Amino acid sequence: MTKLIFEKSQKGMTAISITNEKLDTNYIDEKFLRKNEPVLPEVTELEAMRHFKELSDKNFCVESGFYPLGSCTMKYNPKVNEYLASLEGFTNLHPLQDDEDAQGALELMYKLQEALKEVTGMDAMTLQGSAGAHGELCGMMIVKHYFKVNNDLKRTKVIIPDSAHGTNPASAGMCGFEIVKVQSNEKGQVDVEDLKTIFENNKGEIAAIMMTNPNTLGLFEENISEIAKLAHEEGALLYYDGANLNAIMGITTPKVMGFDIVHLNLHKTFSTPHGGGGPGAGPVGVVEKLKDFLPIPVIDFDGQKYFRKYNVKNTIGKIKEFQGNFGVLVKAYAYILMRGNTLKEASMDAVLNANYMKEKLKKYYELPYDYTCMHEFVLSGDKQKSKGVHTLEIAKRLMDFKYHPPTVYFPLIVSEAMMIEPTESETKQRLDEFIDIMIKIAKEVEESPENVLSAPHCAPVKRVDETNAARHLDLRYKEEN
Repeated sequence: MTKLIFEKSQKGMTAISITNEKLDTNYIDEKFLRKNEPVLPEVTELEAMRHFKELSDKNFCVESGFYPLGSCTMKYNPKVNEYLASLEGFTNLHPLQDDEDAQGALELMYKLQEALKEVTGMDAMTLQGSAGAHGELCGMMIVKHYFKVNNDLKRTKVIIPDSAHGTNPASAGMCGFEIVKVQSNEKGQVDVEDLKTIFENNKGEIAAIMMTNPNTLGLFEENISEIAKLAHEEGALLYYDGANLNAIMGITTPKVMGFDIVHLNLHKTFSTPHGGGGPGAGPVGVVEKLKDFLPIPVIDFDGQKYFRKYNVKNTIGKIKEFQGNFGVLVKAYAYILMRGNTLKEASMDAVLNANYMKEKLKKYYELPYDYTCMHEFVLSGDKQKSKGVHTLEIAKRLMDFKYHPPTVYFPLIVSEAMMIEPTESETKQRLDEFIDIMIKIAKEVEESPENVLSAPHCAPVKRVDETNAARHLDLRYKEEN
């Protein structure tokens, strides 16, 4: 059992102090100053290093095991990308330097924009967004400003499928839009008839439809062309949540499907690190009629030099300091250059892996929508629930076998959901190992359910009260008297 660093503390034990200088706090209002010295652990430098190394060894990452976290695309990030992003010319470049002194960085960003335009089919792109949800927010700000400029102020509603990522209604809501939910049909796709009814009942009030394609069930929206036509005939815009672009990259584009705005998750599709709170990147692409609404500056090229363009007619302003998370952009561009024409193969392999696993597992777990999937699929644990074992217990049991659990209980339209995304990075051998363990757990539910109900057995922390941990999170150390 790992001890807290406070438990390792010994009175009077110190590491090296690099200065004896006292901090000047006279400029701070007295009400913000603590009355007593902070309670801090007293350990040597070596013990501090050992403590954090011990914690890092317990952390799970894609380099330590299979990470089939559905809808998150936890693919391997080539370490050469980290090296390239750490090159001195990038890391020592100050963001306030003149364009003339930053031509290399500006060229990289411009060429990344061009590559992302080709992948998405969009006509213009910004790289400022610092994450997928931030890109969504940027996109919805563009939607709102577009209708404001066109004096179409009645459009205050956004249609979102019942299977959507939770960030979709959050992003639209933050921009002041009212959310209208469209139902899924028996195939797990947007119900076009319900969509028509919504438009009929909200004439002239719909600003946009936010969609993911393939959707959160991992299914391709086969009626997307009809949906796009409906939206545009009603004067609404079609927004593409790029979370699942990993399934269609190089095969088709959001532009071909009829989308007007796209946000991308570089960590999901273009192999930059994912998780840990960032940094991330959420570029946004738009069609021609929306390019004058992009945030400033836009990176441009006049045939001789690259420059930051601030003269954008209807810009929504700045959404991120400087040019966004530049180091992440370097990694994405490096990945695109390395893959070149094989970007399409990454998507094809991801789709192949997902369908292979789906077919192997559907005999043991319920498959609510039994269709060819794209890069991910959703199983249901209802069969196991009937035996007294919930999806959460299955997820905890997986941890005993050194696998990260898939996303559970999402999307909400599937009871006892398990959302599995293998990505293109994994070998058939690794997929087979995971499949065997999932089958083993299904058999345990039938033969010895207590073994699953009491899991995990090997994790540093065993059974956690998730509800209390979420509602009453306490990360402070309380010194015992």
